[in-house]
Order: sequence, then C-alpha cells, then structure tokens
Amino acid sequence: NATLQQRLVPVRLFYDFLVEEGVRESNPVGRGRYTPGRGRGGGSARGLVPRMVKLPWIPAEAEWLQVLKVFRAEPIRNRLMLALAYDAALRREELCSLRTEDIDPAHRTLRVRAETTKTRQERMVPYSASTGVLLGEYLRHRAALSRARGPLFLSESRRNLAQPLTLWTWSKVVRRLALAADVPRFSTHTTRHLCLTDLARMGWELHAIASFAGHRSTESTLRYIHLSGRELSARLNASMSHLHAWRVGMLTGADGRGTE
Repeated sequence: NATLQQRLVPVRLFYDFLVEEGVRESNPVGRGRYTPGRGRGGGSARGLVPRMVKLPWIPAEAEWLQVLKVFRAEPIRNRLMLALAYDAALRREELCSLRTEDIDPAHRTLRVRAETTKTRQERMVPYSASTGVLLGEYLRHRAALSRARGPLFLSESRRNLAQPLTLWTWSKVVRRLALAADVPRFSTHTTRHLCLTDLARMGWELHAIASFAGHRSTESTLRYIHLSGRELSARLNASMSHLHAWRVGMLTGADGRGTE
C-alpha cells in the first residue's frame, strides 16, 4: 500500500501540471479529503487507493530461534552484524557504514554517525556483553584481512577482498539465511523492529525508545508501543481482569461449575 501511494504522487503531479496548462479540466488522481458539513457543501472524497497503516512485522519466538540457528553456522562477521543490528536497533546503512573508530569497547558503545542515519541525527547506543565477545573475536579475524583503520566490516570474497562491505552484500546474506531458516519475511530491517518492540515490552518510556532509535518524532516510535501490546495489556489487567477472566473461564470450565 505504501509503495502504491508513493507511485501515485508523480502521476498526480503530472495531472496537476496538465490542469494548470489547460490541457485537462480536472485531475483523475484525486487526493483524499474531508469537507465539514452535509449536503452539497460538505462530505468526504476518497483517494484513488485507500490508505492503510500497518504495523511492522516481527518474527514469532520460534521463527527468531530458527533464524539464530542458521546464523550460528555463519562466519564471525555475519554473526556480529546480526547481533549489532538487533542490540543497537541499527538500520542497514547504519550497520554497514560503521567504522573502527565508531566503536568504544571500554564502555560497550558505538557512535552512529549523522551522515549514515535517515534523520541525519547522530546518536550513541550501547551493545551487550555477549555482542562484545563477538566483536573481540571479529576484530582479531579482521586483523588478518587488514590492519588499516576504516570500515569495520570487510568483504571476504576473492574479487573484493578486504574492501568495505556493501549494503547489497549484507542484504543478500540476510535473504539467503532467511530462506534457509524458512522465515522468508525476515529482512535487514526486521532486527530493528524486533529490538524496539522488545524495549517497549520491557517498559521503556516512549521518549527513551525514540532517542535510542534515532526517531525525529515519537509518532514513529508509537508503532512499536502498539505492536508490543504493552498499554492494552496493562489497561486490561488494571481495569477488568477479574471480569475478563470470568467470561473466558465460562468457556473453559474455570468458573468451578464445569461445562456440559
């Protein structure tokens, strides 16, 4: 749906141009809009394609374990990249653009440079002790390829040996392993969605998640709060847990009278 909306924009603008030039009287690719009032002076006009807002997809626990099982057999570079992508909720470009000087092993943090981010906002993010172990192992392995400072992740193919790893190479790696794990919807952005949803599940505040993710607006962050179901679960437990449990218990016989 989002792709269709994007492709309609140039078509709509083209017809706007034709209307301005007097070639057409109206634009057939209309914009959805609402005018207050009823009757001839008010009402709503639907867009050519209805706009739908969907929550990001994240893998179920069993699917995530399948992906991890496949990744465990991969070289150290690929395992570290997956760990950092999840740990720090990194976008694909942010991950592949990391440099050796961006890493601070003493404090287990990494700098996401402004020029690599979608919002052009620099941020500092932590990574876990487990990822730190993978990082130490990878740095020793990387030294065998190149001792020069610069891009953290290097290609190991014969054609591009020790050259910076490209976005497309990482995408191909993830796609290959997603198919091997039988989780075809898994992509380079899935780890970011999963990390931010897990933070929401753990009770992080909205602004803290937005800062961690590098979101310019908390509207983007709200998707992960909704996806986690945290607020709905809390309200359900606080306001009507007994009533809800009783109604469901009537179906399962948990009310003490049993079922016939």
